[in-house]
Amino acid sequence: MNNYASNNHPRRFRAHVSFLGTTQLYSRNPYVVAWWSAAFSGLGHFMLSKYLSGALLFTWEVLINYQAKINLAMVYTFCGKIELAKETLDTRWMLMYIPVYLFAIWDSYRTAVSMNNVSVLASREDTLFNTFSINPFELNFIEKRVPIMAVLWSVFTPGLGQLYLHQILSGFFFLVWTIIFFYFSHSLEAIQMLFVGNIEGAKSVLDKQWFLFIYSLYGFVIIDSYANTVENNKLFDHEQSRYLVEHYQSREFKVLKGKVVH
Repeated sequence: MNNYASNNHPRRFRAHVSFLGTTQLYSRNPYVVAWWSAAFSGLGHFMLSKYLSGALLFTWEVLINYQAKINLAMVYTFCGKIELAKETLDTRWMLMYIPVYLFAIWDSYRTAVSMNNVSVLASREDTLFNTFSINPFELNFIEKRVPIMAVLWSVFTPGLGQLYLHQILSGFFFLVWTIIFFYFSHSLEAIQMLFVGNIEGAKSVLDKQWFLFIYSLYGFVIIDSYANTVENNKLFDHEQSRYLVEHYQSREFKVLKGKVVH
């Protein structure tokens, strides 16, 4: 149940609140979006709230990257072992990886540009949207949240920052993949060995192919949770201001060039 039902007269809405999360249109830097797609396919689409496309591309990246041994070849390349990197790569999978990788970058950039144009039009139209959603499974509503708290929870465990913002789909998705990455990379085992001073043991137990996935995931969830918290607070301020003006401000009360006119 929502607190506003659309009559389909408006052409564009700047936000939508559902029990799964709050989705809104706001301006994003297309180059930043494309960069995240280059860092990890699918992340650029997640930044644009295109969760289904992002999940498909993210899963594709993990599966094909693992089969092609791209991360492992990158590690050998960074260590100057060029010949070993060549031997490690599986070209059968590598050639499937490249087209989708390029598509993710191009499509996220193109979509970001289009969504920026739509966000400007939606802001000018400034139509009403629901701010409260409740059903037997969940409830969600617009409220102010602390950006630094979203960052801290994302640092503790990727996905928690999104859950703090009530982004159920992306939060659950990132939590599941965090478990997979940590389990198969043996990262926690390596950290435990580092604490007891067993450096060689930590190096031997760590799976580098899975470990490199964690870097991009951590960086993204921190940036994304912070940016979404800031924009969520802006949306709250805008909606609250509009409500107060419409319901509590006298029609005779006007502000002209910094002067109050009654």
